Amino acid sequence: MDLGGAPYAYTPFCDSRKEMEGFRFWKQGYWRSHLMGRRYHISALYVVDLKRFRKIAAGDRLRGQYQALSQDPNSLANLDQDLPNNMIHQVAIKSLPDEWLWCQTWCSDSSFKKAKVIDLCNNPMTKEAKLTAAQRIVPEWKDYDVEIKNLMMKIEDHENTDHYAQASASNGSPKSSNENNDDKNMKHEEL
Repeated sequence: MDLGGAPYAYTPFCDSRKEMEGFRFWKQGYWRSHLMGRRYHISALYVVDLKRFRKIAAGDRLRGQYQALSQDPNSLANLDQDLPNNMIHQVAIKSLPDEWLWCQTWCSDSSFKKAKVIDLCNNPMTKEAKLTAAQRIVPEWKDYDVEIKNLMMKIEDHENTDHYAQASASNGSPKSSNENNDDKNMKHEEL
């Protein structure tokens, strides 16, 4: 994938769900002036050109900026995505197409059919729990959830059976009188 000289690529937040306009923090205040018309990128999915990343010392630049900003407890509230967006003027970000990471909070319902990855991101308007959203957005989620729970129960039952069998073998069944006599006659050496 050609990143156009950028060391990494992220998917920007969608702008297509219009009712969320007031919640788009990147379109107001600090982020609006800092991004200067660029889009704010979400960190849930990214591509890195490691050769380019190393060549331009992107890691060193990010660490330096982090060190400077970490002195202020109010900065970088969401470090994994705020830092690359904060550094966008020094370390370029290539924007991946919106369909690479679809989030119902920010992306329109009509764009869902093109989604490659679904991000169960928080919704500041509804504050819906992610598991509830997953069950609603991803039809097969409930089936997968049941399948995983059944598998976990099988594993747990298997572990309990193995544990019970080991416990029975080591100290569970009573010994015959001959076995008790053998134990008394056994000489134990200390290590």
